[in-house]
Amino acid sequence: MADFLGMMKQAAQLQSKMQAMQAELDSIEVEGSAGGDMVKVRLTAKGDLKGVTIDDALMKPAEKAIVEDLLIAAHADARRKAEAVLQDKMKTLTGGLPLPPGMNLT
Repeated sequence: MADFLGMMKQAAQLQSKMQAMQAELDSIEVEGSAGGDMVKVRLTAKGDLKGVTIDDALMKPAEKAIVEDLLIAAHADARRKAEAVLQDKMKTLTGGLPLPPGMNLT
């Protein structure tokens, strides 16, 4: 019984560490670039798109802000769809049983 209680304590500690790591990943940003830095994107470490920058040479300046906003919206739409697929796959894997609170994999 002591082993079981020890395992439960370790599981609780692991869950706490995972929550702290998730919060930290939200605050970390990375930048990727392509085309010799003509296109740049900023993401959180969790993959949330924070910004897009497109060099003026690639398009009409008046359209630049609209295209940047549309790229962010398209990325958000794709992430929502990916999360829905993940949830569907998890339901199949777990036989339709919901995950316990705090056990989200996304």
